[in-house]
Amino acid sequence: MEDAKQIKQAIQQICEEKNIPYDSVIETIEAALAAAYRKDFGEKNQNVKSEFNPETAEVKVFDVKTVVDNMDLEELEAVLEAVRERREAGEEVDEEAEGIIRFNPKTEIMVKDAKEIKKTVKIGDELIQELTIPDEFGRMAAQTAKQVIIQRLREVERDTIYNSFKDKEGALVVGTVQRREGRIVMIDIDNAMGILPPEEQISSENYQSGQRIKVLIMSVEMSGRGPQIILSRSHPDFLKELFIMEVPEISAGTVEIKAIAREAGQRSKVAVWTEEENIDPVGSCVGQRGARVQTIIAELGGEKIDIIEWDENVEVFISNALSPAKVKGIELNEEEKVAKVEVKEDQLSLAIGKAGQNVRLAAKLTDWKIDIAGTDGPEEGEEEDSEDESSEGEEKNDKEEKEEKKVKKAKKKEDKEEKTEEKDEEPKEEEVAENTEEEK
Repeated sequence: MEDAKQIKQAIQQICEEKNIPYDSVIETIEAALAAAYRKDFGEKNQNVKSEFNPETAEVKVFDVKTVVDNMDLEELEAVLEAVRERREAGEEVDEEAEGIIRFNPKTEIMVKDAKEIKKTVKIGDELIQELTIPDEFGRMAAQTAKQVIIQRLREVERDTIYNSFKDKEGALVVGTVQRREGRIVMIDIDNAMGILPPEEQISSENYQSGQRIKVLIMSVEMSGRGPQIILSRSHPDFLKELFIMEVPEISAGTVEIKAIAREAGQRSKVAVWTEEENIDPVGSCVGQRGARVQTIIAELGGEKIDIIEWDENVEVFISNALSPAKVKGIELNEEEKVAKVEVKEDQLSLAIGKAGQNVRLAAKLTDWKIDIAGTDGPEEGEEEDSEDESSEGEEKNDKEEKEEKKVKKAKKKEDKEEKTEEKDEEPKEEEVAENTEEEK
């Protein structure tokens, strides 16, 4: 019983460490015991199966065969030989269509032979015969069982990881950077190893061992070495998942992300929309004092994000997409899906952006080819405004000049009056001095 308890504890430990179902481990042990029996005691035509009871550590071994109809083996061998000759001659043979039946003595038994063992059997039943274990398993059998257990557990673990992460494709997860293999970054996610290839990395980021980062599960494929989990931080869906995480209105479905155009690590444009009249889709994404979008920008290492409002009117949508530049006019070519956009000369560099980035992202976002041209003239209504402003400015200048002249004249008068007063005071002082001398 003590041995059975230790075996059960070991099974539970394997289940916890490998995240494998308990029943799968039991099936693995049973397959290993069957392999060990075949190695030491089995016969050629035995289909050995075993049963293992983890509570008592008891092992039972069986020979399991399916009961099939009686057939003439010599006739069957002649038919199969003819099939082989036809295939060697290059002919394609469909055995199922031609009704050719094969007999496998390891897994099948004819009904006449089965009735000698058990009279009640019929075609299609399983005939199970318990086998005796003559002695303890030898060293080679134990080694075989060990190899089967290791291989089966590895296969079960791979299947478990694949099934678990296949359902998470397109989801955002948190992982820990393990190591670098050249330009590839290996990331640990829930006891599985994910791959962050160079093209899915943000070029401005430097990933350090032990660093915890958010990643998008792009794809999960089964390869010869197990499940291959491809991760990304540069995909547009990564930005979308960050918005879903940070903006409650998006996760609730009241605000919808219609399109995303992204150049990872540099700049992105996000088009949002809502049916609710009392909700501002752009304001919801930005947050109070930009709190929500700043959290996302910090996660992306300072990547600039333009949030614009989506509109079913293509002209309005393209105009919004070219933000922060102000558009003067748009001419659409529906057949070629080309938009010719006019902006003022002082807005031309802003509309194009650094190295054409703004117009390039706007084209991706709207799915239209955008040609931008600058115009020298002001927009309609601006000429009159500018003339009125200039005339008003001239009138103001004239008034200011007149006021300045008046002020200068007033100052000159004051200066003259002060000078005349000084001249009048000087003789009076001289007379006072003469009178004092005469008195003396």
